[in-house]
Amino acid sequence: MNNEILLQNLRSIPDFPVKGINFRDVTTLFKSGECLRIMLDELYEIYKDKGITKIVGIESRGFVMASALAVKLGAGVVLCRKPGKLPGETVSETYKKEYGEDTIEIHKDAITEDDVVLLHDDLLATGGTMKAALDLVKKFHPKQTYMNFIIELVNEGLDGRKPFGDEVEITTLMQL
Repeated sequence: MNNEILLQNLRSIPDFPVKGINFRDVTTLFKSGECLRIMLDELYEIYKDKGITKIVGIESRGFVMASALAVKLGAGVVLCRKPGKLPGETVSETYKKEYGEDTIEIHKDAITEDDVVLLHDDLLATGGTMKAALDLVKKFHPKQTYMNFIIELVNEGLDGRKPFGDEVEITTLMQL
């Protein structure tokens, strides 16, 4: 965790998207082949023996590592998207955000009760979007569910793990 090469390549953008926020830009990690390899290797080591059959990537930065890891694990990828972006029948979950409500969806036939699911996104801050994604996945009653983030903000008083309690195993590659 907190690999020095990843930390050196992670860009921080002060006052984005609003004043007072220090935005952690993972796209700088995605553009580096070395960083992609490091993240993929670390994720693979964490999940290689967990029996993962589906990886749910959260729109949109979560799609990158979800797809790469799925190939390495021999798992499928499920896209968790905003409404109207998926062409087939969907199941949705609406959740409250600090400035209103939002909704996420996945395909109705994306997950079965036989699946072992890993939910993946780039950043854990308040946990709101991932909590909605977890609640959405739970509607399918998979055998087991895990959760992963590239970055977890721990020094900014957000307490992003709080919405999950002990209901799911959470791992992160970096804690900032």
